[in-house]
Amino acid sequence: MPAIVIVGAQWGDEGKGKATDLLGGRVDYVVKPNGGNNAGHTVVVGGEKYELKLLPAGILSPNAVPIIGNGCVVNLEALFQEIDGLEARGADTSKLRVSANAHLVAPYHQVLDKVTERFLGSRAIGTTGRGIGPAYMDKVARLGIRVQDVFDASILRQKVEGSLRQKNELLVKVYNRRDIEVDEIVEYFLSFAERLRPLVIDSTFVLNTALDEGKVVLMEGGQATFLDVDHGTYPFVTSSNPTAGGASVGSGIGPTRISRSIGIIKAYTTRVGAGPFPTELFDEMGMYLQKTGGEFGVNTGRPRRCGWYDAVLARHASRVNGFTDYFVTKLDVLTGIEQIPVCVAYDVDGVRHDEMPMTQTEFHHAKPIFEYFEGWTEDITGARTLEDLPENARNYVLALEKLSGTRFSAIGVGPDRDQTIVVNDLIND
Repeated sequence: MPAIVIVGAQWGDEGKGKATDLLGGRVDYVVKPNGGNNAGHTVVVGGEKYELKLLPAGILSPNAVPIIGNGCVVNLEALFQEIDGLEARGADTSKLRVSANAHLVAPYHQVLDKVTERFLGSRAIGTTGRGIGPAYMDKVARLGIRVQDVFDASILRQKVEGSLRQKNELLVKVYNRRDIEVDEIVEYFLSFAERLRPLVIDSTFVLNTALDEGKVVLMEGGQATFLDVDHGTYPFVTSSNPTAGGASVGSGIGPTRISRSIGIIKAYTTRVGAGPFPTELFDEMGMYLQKTGGEFGVNTGRPRRCGWYDAVLARHASRVNGFTDYFVTKLDVLTGIEQIPVCVAYDVDGVRHDEMPMTQTEFHHAKPIFEYFEGWTEDITGARTLEDLPENARNYVLALEKLSGTRFSAIGVGPDRDQTIVVNDLIND
């Protein structure tokens, strides 16, 4: 069987965890191909809410093998804290595996992340402070430490020495902080070796062998399209490629083996941290969406910025990722709103743009051009088919589908796994 990839189509927090959880019972492997413990997702199973950060949502699917892929950066302390938290609640994490080629987040990455943000002041990007960016910087600069290095103390020490030589200069002379001892970091990593060893695999070989055997592999991208370091609203982005192409790189699964690219998109739009957001609401309606949708970061607790659905972004995300399907989430949050605006184009300094502006400057100047749709007041959380939806809700969904240019194959009408309208089978259709 070919592989399937799930990608956030906005700025994150679209509900990728719910989509993965919904499909998890029908797949054999769930892979997290990028990111670290900087992007949380919430999964609700049987009324129980699970907030996951580093672990794939597939960890809660009893039949799937969850894998942290080679494209991730792993904070080992956070990893085992998350495992212990799930096991304390009765979850089985014994199938979890970690790629030997995944990079590690060191304590000095977290220190650098926090002091750099403070140093930038008003120009800060709004990172989570968990060291993800600095870890990816080391990876690209060939100064990174990988999971496999924890099992060779000699290589580990060499790599830590090489990395700290530069970082201590920066910490002491620029940020006026104490230097970090090599022994301190080496001992920190070695303390996890025994527990980590049975989890580590050659993930590229395992996943491609599984595909050869007819197994179904689901790749669960972290963050989202417009946080992608190449395709996002740079520089207000993450440090990896959370797009469909990045999922291929971060899992070791070749692009020709991916049969479905599924975009996860909210029925409105949210964003955390700094950066442009054309449809953002600054009034009571923005507060309403934030409160009703529970729009607060899983990791940081920060309130998410809220705005209306942006069809321009949806079309661009579909183009970048080659989406075959959209999974729309949180339609129920819009219940009770009298009239719902949808952004269909931008006005950039008096010029209409039906597609994403080419430059950062133009996007910062973009003002939404709206079309308006009548709302609904009926409770839709029990709907399981399009026909179950009130007429206005159904018209809204069909209009978004047409504007977005990709078929809507699933629609979330509540937080639980079963509160979903499935229009097209996301695996076999």
